[in-house]
Amino acid sequence: MPSLFPAYNDLIELRHHLHKNPELSGEEFKTADHLIAYFEEHFQPDDIVRVAGHGIGFVFKGKVPGKTILIRSELDALPIVEINGFAHRSQTEGVSHKCGHDGHMTILAGVARYLKAERPRSGRVILLYQPAEETGRGARAVYEDPAFAAIRPDIAFSLHNIPGQPMHRILCKPGSFSRAVKSMIIQLKGKTAHASKPETGINPGLAVAEIVQAADCITKAAEAGSLITLIHTRVGSKAYGVSAGDGEVHFTLRAYSNEGLQTIWDELVQQAEEIAARHQLGIDFDFTEEFVANTNDPAAVQMIRDAAKAKGLDYVEMEKSNPWGEDFGAITSNLKGAMFGLGAGETNPDLHNPDYDFPDELIGTGAEMFIDLIRQAQR
Repeated sequence: MPSLFPAYNDLIELRHHLHKNPELSGEEFKTADHLIAYFEEHFQPDDIVRVAGHGIGFVFKGKVPGKTILIRSELDALPIVEINGFAHRSQTEGVSHKCGHDGHMTILAGVARYLKAERPRSGRVILLYQPAEETGRGARAVYEDPAFAAIRPDIAFSLHNIPGQPMHRILCKPGSFSRAVKSMIIQLKGKTAHASKPETGINPGLAVAEIVQAADCITKAAEAGSLITLIHTRVGSKAYGVSAGDGEVHFTLRAYSNEGLQTIWDELVQQAEEIAARHQLGIDFDFTEEFVANTNDPAAVQMIRDAAKAKGLDYVEMEKSNPWGEDFGAITSNLKGAMFGLGAGETNPDLHNPDYDFPDELIGTGAEMFIDLIRQAQR
């Protein structure tokens, strides 16, 4: 179906500019500066609040006091080499917008176009551009920034495009929308030895293999939706006269809920410690890229259903949460809100693939959904 919102050429040009000039998590200063200049020239927000480094909150004030609604987009791109050949392909070596954040940013610009012409009837609308979503650090940093108090909302919404689903379809559900995810790094310390006398050292190779096998067994025994994925292993170095004396194993763990994630985390830690002890190895644990479960408020989900119905869009109630992590969960775990999915085409390459590109025709659909949510929040 055609877009419900006029996809003005200047919005498409903005999306293509953002796609051509991607920046990694925590390094989005040029993207932020461009958006500030763009908003000031085209939309004249009432206030601009900087949060969490490169984050920006564009404030549009209503005529009378009322509720504050926040609409959030991401700023960052990924360390992926783009293989597309179109004119707006990435001009930054080894970095590209392969999750559609360029499209999400442009959708908020479409909302700003509406807010310039039709200021909120009451309260405030905050269009939040958040840094560092891909590392799981950005939303938490925004929420914990004292500057966020000035734009703290009564309700918050976000979306994510979803390839593999029909174009313009809206997908949502109460409770977990995307899973809790956390990456574990296990470091093992033994003792190096001459390769001709391995018995004089302590080689972690067998322990690494046992830990990998233990992780697989934990996944098979865990509740549905829990998963431990092997990411990387290393034992010693390429010194062929040396029996390895150290090693490491990296996993990503995910579950429907934060509690489910903690369960498999604790089980893997316990088994890894037991394996290390049997092999007389020292062991240390670290973690990275933590995403709490993105939990949708039922009342906010009903607003999304109503918005989809009002726009004549195909709405699907999801049976289970998305398997990936999304750090908007740091917002929805503290504030009322919800995230919904926006179908990006059944044949579009999947997120994080090197040939993925955000469909321009979704700009209007996403903007219309948010505009309806703003209207509902002001009733």
